[in-house]
Order: sequence, then C-alpha cells, then structure tokens
Amino acid sequence: MLFALALVMLPASARATALAPPGVAACSNCHPKGGSDTVLRQLAGRNANEIIAAMSAFRNGKRPATVMDRIAKGFTDDEIAAIAAWYAAQ
Repeated sequence: MLFALALVMLPASARATALAPPGVAACSNCHPKGGSDTVLRQLAGRNANEIIAAMSAFRNGKRPATVMDRIAKGFTDDEIAAIAAWYAAQ
C-alpha cells in the first residue's frame, strides 16, 4: 500500500521508469525517449517485433554492432520481449 502511494506521488517520468521491466534503464542510457533517429534509434513507440528481431540479430552476430552484440547477450528472450513490449507501448 505504501509503495502504491509513493508511486502515485512520483512525477510521470519517474513512474514510467519505476514500472519498466528490468533492462530498460540500460537501454534508455543510449536510446533516450524523444531522442533522434540518427545514429542511435529511438525505441519508444517502435514495433515490439522489430526490437525483438534487432536484439536477436545483435545477439546472434547477424547484425553488425559496436557494443549491442555484447549487450544483447546479457538478456534472455523473455527479458527482451518484456523490454520490447514496454518500449512499443510508449
């Protein structure tokens, strides 16, 4: 009950992060909401299946990367699906 009350009192941006699945904070460091689609693509509002496919390609070495290949290997399929669904709903 206290957690719910504390959550309601947070600013909207903090509430969104608090309700996000594990891993989202790591993603948003490089892919901030409202960021540009130049070098690092914005993930908010992107199709979940597109995010899942990209993460799978990074993890399997089928998509060139500087660091995403190593980052993607740190997530399970379920974690990637949860992160993708959360970003798609933004």
